[in-house]
Amino acid sequence: MRWWSVANFVSNAGTWMQLTVQNLLVLQITGSAAATGLSMSVQAAPALFVSLLGGTAVDRWPRKPTAAVSQALLGGVALVTAVLVTVDRLDMTSLLALAAVTGLIPTVDGPACALLGNDLVPVEDVPSALGVGALVHNAGRLVGAALAGVTVGFLGTAAAYGANALSFLFVASVIPSLRPVRGAAASRPTPVAGRTPPPHRGVREGLVFFARRRRLVALAGITGVSAVFGRNYGLTLAVLVSGPLAGGGGSFGTVSTVLAAGGIVGAVLGARLRRPSVRLVGCLAAVGGLLQVAAGLSPSLTVLLVLVLPMAVVESVSDTAGTAVLQTDPPARLRGRVLGVWSSVGTVWGLGGPPALGLLMELAGARGALVLGGLVVAATIGAGHLARTRRTTDAPVLLPALDGDVTGRGALSTAA
Repeated sequence: MRWWSVANFVSNAGTWMQLTVQNLLVLQITGSAAATGLSMSVQAAPALFVSLLGGTAVDRWPRKPTAAVSQALLGGVALVTAVLVTVDRLDMTSLLALAAVTGLIPTVDGPACALLGNDLVPVEDVPSALGVGALVHNAGRLVGAALAGVTVGFLGTAAAYGANALSFLFVASVIPSLRPVRGAAASRPTPVAGRTPPPHRGVREGLVFFARRRRLVALAGITGVSAVFGRNYGLTLAVLVSGPLAGGGGSFGTVSTVLAAGGIVGAVLGARLRRPSVRLVGCLAAVGGLLQVAAGLSPSLTVLLVLVLPMAVVESVSDTAGTAVLQTDPPARLRGRVLGVWSSVGTVWGLGGPPALGLLMELAGARGALVLGGLVVAATIGAGHLARTRRTTDAPVLLPALDGDVTGRGALSTAA
């Protein structure tokens, strides 16, 4: 687990180096902001349409070789991009093709690496491992963003892609030496009657399980409403700081730093969770919505900074708890497919959330978007909790009759 954490830190730092300069590279090649949006859409599209097949593949293939090969392929794509930039042969067509491949590989790599990390610890320590992973992610983000500026300034854009390629290859070299704990589902499951079911059957099985599992549907609803009406702090807080609070780029940089620090604190706290639940995720999301309302009403940058830290902490702990539920609730043979479903649904939120939030800011302003969005999050989660409580309260109460039969047998049948 220590080696896996080190490898992920290196990989995250390299990834954030590339992400920091990626849009700049597109602008340098095309000079078009629309082309930047197009490249992002092309890279996100595979997660929307192929994630279900990727999750099915992860459930059927050996986990360690799958993760190692997918990491090596991602490194190869980054290396090809670096070479094309160096020799000045990267045009719009090849850029979009590389973006599509970069989005396609993670449909397998994402669930494979997530489940491989879980295999390295006992089941009861999975929330702690996820907290460590979130801590590594935030630390890699800070280091990668800082290194990107230095690398591009001294060595050029291609160097950032080259560094990211090396980081992926480092992870691929570490994976073969990892030793899953006893009982982990790290090997390929044995098909029933020695036959492998067709891919569409595996995809359907994952979809049916997800749709019939109420706690997973509730988790998806909580995460979806939070993703659309909250959490997009890079957009809403940027407009708030630069607009009503009359701050500049330096002020938003301070806000971003506090957000990152809160994410690290939340990751540490999330690592201490022992029994995460959907109810905990909902409570934290509702608290985050109320904090967002307060942030929208902030009279000054100082007050905003005081509120931003707990907002980031609550978001980080909620993410850790939700991910723990998502990765431990399904049976081992379906976890890859469930993660595939989750990736597809999350892509919908990622594509639809920013435009919807942008429209809300156009209509209500930055403060109004934060306040209304936070109220929608808190109210939706509160209504869902009340509906669940009422459904539980209205369940039929069965009392034994005098003749030994059970009263309300019709109600019992209906409830069943």
